[in-house]
Amino acid sequence: MGMIACLIQIEFAGAGFNSRSEQTESTTIQLPGLRKNVTVRRDCYGVPYLEAENEGDMFLAQGYITAADRLWQMDLLRRAARGEWAEIFGKAALEEDKRRRRFGFARLSESQATSLAPETRTILEAYARGVNSFIDSRSEKTLPIEFRILQYRPRRWTPADSLVIGKLMAEDLSTSWRSDLMRAALGNLPQEKVSLLLPDSSPLDVLVVGSDKVPPKRTSPQKPAGVEVAGSAFVSAANAVLPLLAADAQLEQSALERVGLHAEERAASNNWVVSGKRTASGKPLLANDPHLAPSAPSIWHLIHLRAPGLNVAGVVFPGVPGILVGHNDRIAWGVTNLGPDVQDLYLEQFDPDNPRRYKTPSGWADAEVRHEEIQVRKNPMDPAIEIVNLEVTVTRHGPIILEKEEGTKRLRYALRWTALDPQADQSATFSRLDKARNWREFCAALRSYPGPTQNFIYADIDGHIGYYGAGKIPVRKTGDGSLPYDGSTDAGDWIGFIPFEQLPHVLDPASGIIATANSRVVGRDYPYHLTHEWSDPYRSRRIFDLLSSKQKLTVVDMQSIQRDVYSIAGASFAKEIVTLAKANPGNDNTDEWNDLPHLLENWDGNVTGASQSALIVGEMRSAFRNRLLRSTLGADRARDFRWFGTGTLLDRVLAEKPKEWLPSEFRSYPEFLRACWQDARANLVKRLGEDETKWTWGNPANNPRWWKHPLADAPFVGGQFKIPAFAADGAGGSMATVNVGPYVSMRLIADPADWNNTRHGIALGASGDPASPHYKDQLEDWRQVSPRIFPFSSEAVARAAKQTLILTP
Repeated sequence: MGMIACLIQIEFAGAGFNSRSEQTESTTIQLPGLRKNVTVRRDCYGVPYLEAENEGDMFLAQGYITAADRLWQMDLLRRAARGEWAEIFGKAALEEDKRRRRFGFARLSESQATSLAPETRTILEAYARGVNSFIDSRSEKTLPIEFRILQYRPRRWTPADSLVIGKLMAEDLSTSWRSDLMRAALGNLPQEKVSLLLPDSSPLDVLVVGSDKVPPKRTSPQKPAGVEVAGSAFVSAANAVLPLLAADAQLEQSALERVGLHAEERAASNNWVVSGKRTASGKPLLANDPHLAPSAPSIWHLIHLRAPGLNVAGVVFPGVPGILVGHNDRIAWGVTNLGPDVQDLYLEQFDPDNPRRYKTPSGWADAEVRHEEIQVRKNPMDPAIEIVNLEVTVTRHGPIILEKEEGTKRLRYALRWTALDPQADQSATFSRLDKARNWREFCAALRSYPGPTQNFIYADIDGHIGYYGAGKIPVRKTGDGSLPYDGSTDAGDWIGFIPFEQLPHVLDPASGIIATANSRVVGRDYPYHLTHEWSDPYRSRRIFDLLSSKQKLTVVDMQSIQRDVYSIAGASFAKEIVTLAKANPGNDNTDEWNDLPHLLENWDGNVTGASQSALIVGEMRSAFRNRLLRSTLGADRARDFRWFGTGTLLDRVLAEKPKEWLPSEFRSYPEFLRACWQDARANLVKRLGEDETKWTWGNPANNPRWWKHPLADAPFVGGQFKIPAFAADGAGGSMATVNVGPYVSMRLIADPADWNNTRHGIALGASGDPASPHYKDQLEDWRQVSPRIFPFSSEAVARAAKQTLILTP
């Protein structure tokens, strides 16, 4: 709809009035608990701009307005984290609930809520009062449609509900324990082969901190980066539980996708910032586009908050106060996932005669046994429930999350995780970040940040740019946590965390460029171990190259980079294939192998919707990966190897063509690639049919853009929530390009030279109500990679306002 949305009927979602006028309309609503009036303006997209005379009223109003836009989504998020989905969705959600109950997110957040700092408590309590005022204002007939369909009323909101939502992001961005088991299962392979299978660096890496040229000076007792090999007992145990991992991963993925919080392969986002010496304005520019699963409504709520001492705009998860990503009147910031290893597994030894006793370095100890009662709806359309009991066993390391009977033994793995730390409250960080005025205050806000470790980038109006990899990253007594530990020893004990001052960070680098995209950010000289599992560096390398190619960058250039769909991996793969095919032609002109040079040699490397070459290269690369891993690992382990990035492995094998990696059924790499082409063709025929004109990247049957509401598939009532799938048209994109297509959840381009020139947009719209014109009115802007201007000054906001709501005491 784009700007046409400004000219059509605008509905204030849930606040009780409509407007058919292009002029600003005004209404008044009484809101219990306010001390002074709060003004809420909405622009042509229904985005709210709040102005209050004190902070307490501001956060109360934010709670009310967010609930007006997204109440059911808020309830869904807190139920997801608390393990309460089965109460509304029935037995289909029971296993998802059990998973979250084992983690104990709800109990943890309830405990944290009782020990909040006074400043944080005040904010969360005010926000909760606002949410509850909206709930109280709704009758059974005026609640959001999802409550009416599912026949229940939301309970009152609490500060713990806001806290628990952050645990879902931690689950998505820091779950690495399955990789520990997979790595252990590879222990019977030659170490040289494991090292090649699991590369932790690439020539394409873009380092933000440090260098690879200087030998490391380790200040921790951890083993330097490298490949550890598990002992035989741990190899056997890991292989025994390996079949359980795929089911657990699928459970996690489906649950997080339902609420728009799944990040593919923990690769969640691009961000970059450039200094004024590289911009046309002479001031920095900052860009961020987080990558999360497409969902309806959007996982982000776009909002502007103004009160004495607070003037901040950006996005936040519905149910959480303040702003998580955006800018105030002095600084801007963005985030991507750093992804260090903050989870460790411990193979616990339990007493065969007493299943609640387990072995510790100081002898036998009794495990805590937690009893959980899960309410399960008997029928999706009937609110009657039954109780399912769950016992959760917790050792000194954490909850038992994986167990299996293996012969006469019972294998039981406990999880230690920074997200389960009782002190892991991240809400205070962002309330301080929203008010930070400079680099010093920005760093002070991040000092106590305990959430999933992020690459925070920074820019300010004084011209400074910076980076901080903030979060709690454990230091182990021995090893680096990439393999399960023997829980009966102290070898895997955490002896502390990387000191904040020694976390990776930089201010005003000489290059004038900082870019991150989940790939390796520190050089070999960095003194602490972060992880072995960086994302493939294609996106960060492409961003850096594009930023470096022009001296006077503008907001338009930032937007162009966010739109970029050039695939470094795809282009290099296509070049190798063309060279091989030309040098080793088939026997006659009917051989389909001979078609490849014609199909691929003129491809420009861009993954556009109309591209046939992009689709063929992607399909062949997938076939190449599958055959290579099956040959090396066997079919079962190759299937479970998906938790590791393999892009740089494929690049190296195809470029160097080592004999030891050639599958035994082939005599040469051309023969191997010919088989991959046959696999690719067979898969394309099966998925898209015999008509090769339909073999394009953007064919909806191949690569649909789909924002799915949790009730979209419900019989009779689901149609109202559906957003039709559409082709990956000119925007295109893949997980290996800067623009990752449907996984782009929002886009920000912040301009400290003129905050009114900042662009910020989400994938769908401000409202969660499918009947609202703002349910999906930002979708066209999203498709065109054209985030709209997000006005900031009082004058600009007043000009943009199409509706005004006065909230009065």
